Amino acid sequence: MKTQQKCVTTVMTTLGQIMYSRYSLIPSNSESKDILYKLRGVKSIFPIDSYLGLSGLPFKITPAAMLKIAYWAQNQSSYQRAEDAIADAMHIKVNDDTIRQVTNYVGSLVFQNDCKKAEEAFYILENREFESKKKKQHILYIQTDGAALNTRLKNAEGSTWRENKLGEVFSTDNIYYWTNHKGIRQHMIGKKEYISYVGAASEFKKHLLACALRNGYGYYRDTVVLSDGATWIRNIVEECFPDAQHILDFFHLCENVHTYAKYLFKMDETKYKPWAKEICELLKNSQYDSVLQKLYPYKDKKPNECPVNLYGYILNNINNIDYASYEQKGYFIGSGAIESGNKIILQDRLKRAGMRWNTQTAQAMLTLKTKAESGLWHCDVEIPFLQHCFSQSLNF
Repeated sequence: MKTQQKCVTTVMTTLGQIMYSRYSLIPSNSESKDILYKLRGVKSIFPIDSYLGLSGLPFKITPAAMLKIAYWAQNQSSYQRAEDAIADAMHIKVNDDTIRQVTNYVGSLVFQNDCKKAEEAFYILENREFESKKKKQHILYIQTDGAALNTRLKNAEGSTWRENKLGEVFSTDNIYYWTNHKGIRQHMIGKKEYISYVGAASEFKKHLLACALRNGYGYYRDTVVLSDGATWIRNIVEECFPDAQHILDFFHLCENVHTYAKYLFKMDETKYKPWAKEICELLKNSQYDSVLQKLYPYKDKKPNECPVNLYGYILNNINNIDYASYEQKGYFIGSGAIESGNKIILQDRLKRAGMRWNTQTAQAMLTLKTKAESGLWHCDVEIPFLQHCFSQSLNF
């Protein structure tokens, strides 16, 4: 190698644009030049760039600055607002298109790392390596739900909407209780982890299992899965969490009862409200046999235009609606935490007016959003990303 003349370049840092001079090294013969170009796609290398972690990266931005940009992008409601927030907080000017590209780059790398962990989790499941004789005297909760996301790609039916699957895991040893000034007992979940996946349940289940294992699945006295009873969720529970108690969200069930009642009594409030209230009370007291008897005449049909077949819905979830027993054991019977998570993770950032997403870009953003909201930004985003950048530079 021989030293070429000095040249000047600029790089964006957390303190703004910095201009610096650096020397390049070029191979001393044509054969070495061909080898370098074949291996790295370049004709010369800059040692100082490797030292700064800039070699092999798609932007003239330091890794630390890219992390700051990605953080503000997931934290704000749009890339334009992120541009303003970065200017106010860091006093640097980055346009919204660069913010989008940097965020996608960081988020995609973090997601790739999560995919590796998900595959490892499935190996652990197959070998049951997480089983423990010592059980914590607490409950591990796994909640999951699906929500629609508007994308730029049409499916076979011509729709641009895709389902984003969200999971949330927390335990009762991280829940704090207090009584408010009205004497009502309240609680707050202190530590929880979200995972989000735009795609098939067959892949989402791996990410959900990895999340559960990180949070102690197999080491708690009881594991409870709360959901809306969707078929894909039931299948995941049977395969990945066979020892868990699956509970159909009581409030979701009541919503379906009220919807069915409205159509059954043709929107007559004097009839459908008392009927729905009675059905919900019976269900909460685990008298589901009585409910099925009342619904038996309608088991093969549903009222005109009603989206719910209540008899079939209850029958399909019959093993997950023993609410009286669940409450005796101290289990939650509502999945309000995951509903709140959908608002924080998906709606506040990716479902603003006029937003449509490339699926890969949406996944990158959702991955960063879940890490930030789970308190995992440092260990799951910053450390792996910096390791990647400097590894790239050293290889250069």
